Amino acid sequence: MNIEELIKRKESQWLEFKESFGKEAIETVAAFSNASGGTLLIGVENSGGVRGVAASEESIKEWVNQIKQATQPQIFPEIRPIELDGKTVVYMIVQEYPIKPVSCKGKYFKRFGASNHLIPVEELVEMHLYSINSSFDSFKVTQTVADMQMNLVVKFFKQLQDTGRISLNDDPVVNLRKIGLLKDEQLTFAALLLFGEHHTGIHIGRFKTEDTIIDDILIHSPLALAVDEAMTFIKKCISIRYEFTGELRRKEIWQYPLPVLRELLLNAIIHKDYRNPTDIIIKIYDDRIRFMNPGALMGDLTPEILLSGSYSAMHRNRLLAEAFYLRGDIEKFGTGFFRIQRDILEYPELQLTLDKLPGVTRIGLDVIPKNLLKVTDQVTDQVADQVTDQDADQDADQVIQRINTEKQKFDTLELSDSVQTLLMIVDGEMTHEQLLMKLNLKHKPSFRKLYLAPALKSGIIEMTIPDKPNSRYQKYRLTEKGKKMKSAALNIEQSNN
Repeated sequence: MNIEELIKRKESQWLEFKESFGKEAIETVAAFSNASGGTLLIGVENSGGVRGVAASEESIKEWVNQIKQATQPQIFPEIRPIELDGKTVVYMIVQEYPIKPVSCKGKYFKRFGASNHLIPVEELVEMHLYSINSSFDSFKVTQTVADMQMNLVVKFFKQLQDTGRISLNDDPVVNLRKIGLLKDEQLTFAALLLFGEHHTGIHIGRFKTEDTIIDDILIHSPLALAVDEAMTFIKKCISIRYEFTGELRRKEIWQYPLPVLRELLLNAIIHKDYRNPTDIIIKIYDDRIRFMNPGALMGDLTPEILLSGSYSAMHRNRLLAEAFYLRGDIEKFGTGFFRIQRDILEYPELQLTLDKLPGVTRIGLDVIPKNLLKVTDQVTDQVADQVTDQDADQDADQVIQRINTEKQKFDTLELSDSVQTLLMIVDGEMTHEQLLMKLNLKHKPSFRKLYLAPALKSGIIEMTIPDKPNSRYQKYRLTEKGKKMKSAALNIEQSNN
């Protein structure tokens, strides 16, 4: 990509504009090094206007020297001055540094979105371990093989042998060494978690309301057992119905698909920050379930990226991930959220939620009653029609306020985050592929379930060829209601700025 095309783009995770070289530019170099690399353009305004910069051969050598002295390990970006419309712009390419973190005058920055952020102390060790292909669960502990429940070890390796993912020895101690759970005749923390006595807890509660607990259990078993124990209790707390299809056996239909619940449980276990003594918390209500584990999303991951599927697998605890992979519990290729979203496609009343909280990851499933969804659609359409007829001259925000007020009378649902996102990116008439590209999504079933179908139901977008929904010429556009809602949202955003 040439520099003109770069300047036309906005600042992002991988692109930064600076009018001049200085402290902030060096911080950006360090931040790019701690992320996935990036490009820094010196002599360009934040708006993209080319201002130019004085950049002689000597001054560029001085910049290189300043970056070298300020960073540790020392960073040497590729720097090239380029003439553009009679002005000099310096093109600075920064590669991701393999061994992290990189400091800038004793401080550590990472790139998040279009800005640099200080890295919290608790993330520094994790970043370093990940960059050297290690993790906290690989640390050696004082316990020995004698401190493990060897019957669990033998059973575990029998399960591994059945999956066929690894060839094993008859000696379980040799096998522990083979998969990295035993190092220099000392147990790793992962081995202790899987087969020994530890202080990690999985606390599961069945709630009627936020402050009314019907039942709960605190599991401290070795993790090789704890997964099944947790699933047994979860199954006690959720509903089940039966269908008779004419076959000899009836078909069980759980409130939530069990493979999804197991995946979410394993996700919480594998990605827990075990330096934090807080338990994994699972809360089960009548209409929702939440899995919470200490440990924020790793690296540059966000809920949106995870749900889109456009990410590479990252494991906070590599040895635990390897152990559960070899047993056949998980895959290691970043396909977990694909499988979750695929499985809940058969449950149209379920919605996946994912929150990135300070130091905590919370994932859950919400049950949206079909009759409530129906009422929501009907009320929204009725109110929108009334507004169109009666209040055409009102401001858009007044229209939205009235719609929300009327909907609240029926305790209906607001637009999901996914639908709100789709609302804001629709521009004119757009194809299915254009919407996917704009949202940076690849998984078409998830897009249809989480974005397109709810948006069509809510009446904020419509098909350009409604009589032929599967037409290859099909496009989507905002309805009048959608235009008003988007206008209202933009007005609120502008007033907040």
